[in-house]
Amino acid sequence: MLAFRIALRYLLAPKAHAATGTITAIAMVGVCLTTAALLVVLSVFNGFRGVITDRLSLLDPAIAIVPAAGKTIADGDSVCRAALMVPGVEMALPVIAERALAVHGGLQQPVVLKGTPPGYRLLNSVDSLMVDGAWNDSDDGYCVTGTGPALTLAVYSGSDERIVLYAPQRVGNINLASPIGAFRSDTLGVAGVFELSQDGYDSQLIFVTLDVARRLFDYDRQATSVEVKVSDEARTRDIMASLSRALGPGYIVRDRIMQQSEAYRMINVEKWMTSLLLVLIMLIATLNIIGAMSLLIAEKRDNMMTLRAMGATQSMVRRVFVAESVIISGTGAVLGIVLGLALSLCQQHFGWIKLSGDAATMIVSSYPVAVEAIDVLVVLGFTAVIASLTAGVTTLLCRR
Repeated sequence: MLAFRIALRYLLAPKAHAATGTITAIAMVGVCLTTAALLVVLSVFNGFRGVITDRLSLLDPAIAIVPAAGKTIADGDSVCRAALMVPGVEMALPVIAERALAVHGGLQQPVVLKGTPPGYRLLNSVDSLMVDGAWNDSDDGYCVTGTGPALTLAVYSGSDERIVLYAPQRVGNINLASPIGAFRSDTLGVAGVFELSQDGYDSQLIFVTLDVARRLFDYDRQATSVEVKVSDEARTRDIMASLSRALGPGYIVRDRIMQQSEAYRMINVEKWMTSLLLVLIMLIATLNIIGAMSLLIAEKRDNMMTLRAMGATQSMVRRVFVAESVIISGTGAVLGIVLGLALSLCQQHFGWIKLSGDAATMIVSSYPVAVEAIDVLVVLGFTAVIASLTAGVTTLLCRR
């Protein structure tokens, strides 16, 4: 405690050399700004992840059940019945998602066909995404396409134009003399066009009825997955565990993050790589603290000798300067966290900083921000490591 009081006095007292005080102030401000920037960047990445999660929740199910081996569930309806017996499961529907080729006139595009049964719009909010026409999950003669295929194939709802869908035959022999016989086909009108504002969906997804998909891909009772709606999404983890126990090891149960693991992994990689760059900048800022401590130790040589003459040990003298380095870095870190929290919370609630572009065409008009307690703890951890580093270097300087 005595060492801390002496260190605080050294910090606040006028310096013999103006450069010492200036470098100390610069060091504290540098740590403050980099700490604040680190917290703001982490919060912005959280905000963008939240925006993506909110958008995907309009189309992705809360839980998806897929086979542990192979690509299809042998009997999708039986899995649905088993899932519905689990408490918390409100709806379970079999779906088929396979690749196909869509052709209209001289235009063509590889697409992902998703076959859905009647009532699929009750499982999510897909019908709220319609930008043209209406949602269809009961008329086998029509499909609902994303904006990408609609633009590429030049089709729209309400027209007499029809899309021809081709899928390779899954079973049976192929006549090499007639390659077209290797494909099954169906012709559908366009009931509507949807837009999720997520490229992987808008650019290639076409919804058809489950019967059309089973006919086109030569499926009977099979499904590529079973999509589940839960009564309380806060209990998703518990419901997933119950489903895993009920269905056994032959099935994998995934939540939304697991369904889009690649997208979320990329967001996390970008988040922490950016954070690492800011931590490196913070390390550079701490060099100012080390420089300030070097000047202060040289300036206080006489005071150190006085302290030793009064009975202070060499270890106590070192603790004085170590405490001062901790005060400088700790004060800068605390001020930086307060500043970062203030900026992030203001942006989160008021959205002062706007995104450039046409607000009418964007999902959000201002930078999304979401402050998470874990990020505050991570920033505190980084600053604690840096404070320990400066304290260690200061100890070495005192031994010179």
